[in-house]
Amino acid sequence: MNNWLNRLERKYGRFGIPNLTNILVGGQILVLAIELFVNSTITIWLGLSRYLLLQGEIWRIITFVFIPFSGGSILSIVLGIYFTWFVGTALEREWGDFRYTVYLLSGILGTVLACLITGITASTYCLSLSLLLAFAMLYPEVQLLLFFVIPVRVKYFGFFAAVLWLLGFLAASPAGKLSYLLSMLNVWLFFGPTAYRSIRAWIRREQWKRKNRR
Repeated sequence: MNNWLNRLERKYGRFGIPNLTNILVGGQILVLAIELFVNSTITIWLGLSRYLLLQGEIWRIITFVFIPFSGGSILSIVLGIYFTWFVGTALEREWGDFRYTVYLLSGILGTVLACLITGITASTYCLSLSLLLAFAMLYPEVQLLLFFVIPVRVKYFGFFAAVLWLLGFLAASPAGKLSYLLSMLNVWLFFGPTAYRSIRAWIRREQWKRKNRR
């Protein structure tokens, strides 16, 4: 793991938020229940919007994470909430409270920055995706049941999700591209240096191979 994280944890480790995934998922379940049975417009008051943030509605910086990402049906929302809980609790066990808190909060920060800079209304899509990618990179060989029947290794879920993100990024406007990049700030911070070193090592190996074939 990155040296800067080690230094931060030694100095500020006590500020890690325990059971952060349970807080996140509990909030999403509550919002879903309110939307279904009490007030269907609840998400309007919680969503992230640059205009409304600049009007002083600063609670939206946090409350938007409690809006569950919608795949178009109640079933997809429920499965998304369950998957967030499954992946999030696994990351909490692997990293501990502090590192997981930094990962989640840096993702939230990136999403808020993206909204403020580009003006594009933000959702929890990239935040949920960042949890899946982290899980896939840490546990690539773990198997999950697709449609509760077909065993699929997590690395393939991660690869598919990364492809969807890339396609969305390529199809977006310049402002949308910046929003996509900033919203994945936590992924770049945690895994970017490792990926960079891996790419450099691969390039060196290829250069060495070409040199020795001459």
